[in-house]
Amino acid sequence: MSHEDPRAPGPGPLLGLRAAIVFLLGLLAGVGAGVLTVLAGGGLASATLTGAAAAGAGVLFFHSIID
Repeated sequence: MSHEDPRAPGPGPLLGLRAAIVFLLGLLAGVGAGVLTVLAGGGLASATLTGAAAAGAGVLFFHSIID
């Protein structure tokens, strides 16, 4: 019978720290843009599209500036 060493390293993280920060900042930019769209009188569909576009642009932007 084989026993695993509890101190043995497990599988690595799903995302690196940099990737997690880039995605989190992109998500926050998208949510902020969507909320501002709704507060400006836009509909829910318009806010969703605006937020998704801002999240994508935010991920690209933060990917380029965070080293």
